[in-house]
Amino acid sequence: MKKKPAIEDLLEVMARLRSPAGCPWDREQNHLSLRWHAVEEVYELIDAIEAGDDHEMEEELGDLLLQVVFHCQLAGERGAFDFEKVARHITDKLIRRHPHVFATAKVKSVEEVWANWEKIKQSEKHGTRHARASALDGIPKHLPALLRAEKLVKKARKAKVLPDLHPVQKGPAPKLTKTALARELFELVQSAQAKGWSAEELLRAETSRRERGLRKIEAADSKA
Repeated sequence: MKKKPAIEDLLEVMARLRSPAGCPWDREQNHLSLRWHAVEEVYELIDAIEAGDDHEMEEELGDLLLQVVFHCQLAGERGAFDFEKVARHITDKLIRRHPHVFATAKVKSVEEVWANWEKIKQSEKHGTRHARASALDGIPKHLPALLRAEKLVKKARKAKVLPDLHPVQKGPAPKLTKTALARELFELVQSAQAKGWSAEELLRAETSRRERGLRKIEAADSKA
């Protein structure tokens, strides 16, 4: 007898765990109670990837897949969506956003691939409640502070609402090395902790403040 695909077994196991005769812990979970479990699994997967440990990668990918299946089971129970819809959605999106692979579009560089991706994404969301009115939209608010700041700077520079911190000057420019910058970042964390402050919270608050200012600049530029 041909074995069923493993994903079918996983979906059935998850449904059994959520059934009246299933596991008390699984039955009491909801989307909110599970939300940070997915974050933890992602970080454990990153550790496995950086360690080059295939065994751990296989296990952590399974743990992450469980989070997807768990949320799909919860959503299916309330008639919102299921695993099939999630898988179909991402498959269709990949095909739409790679017209240079699945259609006749031509690209000459990775930059053109990204430009096409952004155009297609914007057209998909246009006219919906998910439409992005600002070039700064789409940054997850729960990203770690430094990652969130980096995303904001990247989007703001791309949208030309944030000038370069060190514009081209006449004469030799001050040299900044990766090592020096890394040490400076670490020392800033030390300084914050010595004051009883959280560097994470400080940067998160400053990034939010800068974002508000950048959005004002963007809005003013659009009216000019």
